[in-house]
Amino acid sequence: MIVASTPLTQGIAAALCGGFVSFSLGLVGGGGSILAVPLILYVVGVHNPHIAIGTAALAVAASAYINMIPHARAGHVRWGPAFAFAASGVLGATLGSSVGKLIDGQKLLTYFAFLMCFVAFLMLRPRPLAPATAGAYPTPYSRLCGTGLGAGSLSGFFGIGGGFLVVPGLMFAGRMQIVDAIGTSLFAVGSFGLTTAINYSLSGQVDWIVAAEFVGGGVVGGLVGTQAASRLARKRGALNRVFSAMIISVAAYMLYHSWQAR
Repeated sequence: MIVASTPLTQGIAAALCGGFVSFSLGLVGGGGSILAVPLILYVVGVHNPHIAIGTAALAVAASAYINMIPHARAGHVRWGPAFAFAASGVLGATLGSSVGKLIDGQKLLTYFAFLMCFVAFLMLRPRPLAPATAGAYPTPYSRLCGTGLGAGSLSGFFGIGGGFLVVPGLMFAGRMQIVDAIGTSLFAVGSFGLTTAINYSLSGQVDWIVAAEFVGGGVVGGLVGTQAASRLARKRGALNRVFSAMIISVAAYMLYHSWQAR
């Protein structure tokens, strides 16, 4: 796999990778941020796994907050559940990221690769045909907080946005329609990622320049991905299968690379 070797090529690689991740998120509706860590490691060329995780967390957080703006304008962010889910999730992300920093980098990458395979499996599962309804029931804040704590812990441990966990968590714990769950999830994803990034930055494990370049490319990629999604909505099932196969391929490479590094 090609790795950037100069500041210029590294900057270009970071912007292109950021654009690809945001494009994937906009196109298939989730799972794109799971690729941020391996891309920063093996394409951008940040060799330290912990720095790659901290940098990816910051980039994912910024992208989530930026992409939340159009959803908020459309009324698809439910702020009460968003704050409840994010508040408990921030506690989980703090704990998870603190534990993650203590794990050997290569072992952490191995765990991350297995998580990627699990995400691919979730993406292959059919989406529910009927969305949950929120109007007939009071908001179950206790369930939202419990689910947020679990999702935030995993998000912090692996340095990911965790959108693939947050969206279904909001739908079932918060009795929320999927369109509102997607918009609301971005607030939680941004909060989890920012918490993880702050924790890693306190240990000097964030590459701020790479994160900025990654986010810059992601702004363009997200816009293109969102537009493409509206045109290719009928083919999302096929796109999810292709994207899942790509995630599994990257996970296999990470496992092979971790095995070789022993």
